Amino acid sequence: MNTYAVIETGGQQLRVEPGRFYNIRHFSSITPSLLEENTKILIYRVLMIRQKSHINIGHPWLKGAIVKGRILHPYFEKKITIYKMISKKKTRRKLGHRQKSTRFIVDSICFNGEEIYA
Repeated sequence: MNTYAVIETGGQQLRVEPGRFYNIRHFSSITPSLLEENTKILIYRVLMIRQKSHINIGHPWLKGAIVKGRILHPYFEKKITIYKMISKKKTRRKLGHRQKSTRFIVDSICFNGEEIYA
């Protein structure tokens, strides 16, 4: 837990560590046809990197910082049910959808061309 990075992807900010997997709603830079298993990805939107007691903060992103990873598998999340009812009008409407998500694993965090180890 000494080395981690904060990245921005899929409309949210994540604290990522090497060797762990994370779920992202969508990768904006990857087309859906490329979301296959073991596809290598590079994330350049790195907001912060912490290495032991040294912290690098970007404005808004760090230059020369890359988070390398690979896609484990795409999947659908649990179904969300939306139920609308207007009383006294006898109107009922039931909708639902499943959000597409992607699980990926972080292989390494690089800063200025060299990998950062824990």
